[in-house]
Amino acid sequence: MDKWIELVKAKMSELKVTQVELGERVGMSQGGIGHWLNKRREPGVDEMNRVLKALGMDFLEVALVIREPQPDADEGMPLAQKYNPYFRYPVNDWREPLQVREAEPAYAGVQDKRRFELTDYHARGAAFWLLVTGDSMMAPSGPSIAEGMLILVDPALEAVPGKLVIAQWADSEEAIFRKLIEEGGQRYLLPLNPTWPKALFTDACRIIGVVVQATARY
Repeated sequence: MDKWIELVKAKMSELKVTQVELGERVGMSQGGIGHWLNKRREPGVDEMNRVLKALGMDFLEVALVIREPQPDADEGMPLAQKYNPYFRYPVNDWREPLQVREAEPAYAGVQDKRRFELTDYHARGAAFWLLVTGDSMMAPSGPSIAEGMLILVDPALEAVPGKLVIAQWADSEEAIFRKLIEEGGQRYLLPLNPTWPKALFTDACRIIGVVVQATARY
């Protein structure tokens, strides 16, 4: 938020645009713009992008990083990957999150008919993206992952309490996205949205992978 305010103020100064003029461009009052720029109220991402567009700037790309420690980037890595910091992983379906994929993460430049998304995360396993649906992981405060965001899943990471995970019950057609917690020696799958119930983690449930990154593009 602070960086967005700094960016907007700098662009307003460069273009000599007043709060009144900016308000007219985005269809709101000068007071509303002032509330945002003085941090009395916090705009949503859509509202932030309306302001940026009004100033002739690119839309935001918001990345919530839930990043795991990276393995040694140089050790055992092919040269093509070592000198290309971006990796591409397939966007999979919740019904078949572990569908057949390439044996190794592909790097930018490799052609494939499936949908891929880029990231600088070098996965330890056969990672893949999932598109978030529903509001079960939208928290009233702190880290929150909304519908429409892409989450990157690394199946090779250990799922320990405190991690965000993709899990699936044996009798369920679809996987779910939850936070793995432990209370009183028992593990649970906890939604970040408190209006959703937590579920007991049992032997009938398997962890498919750990979520290492979430990204939304606007």
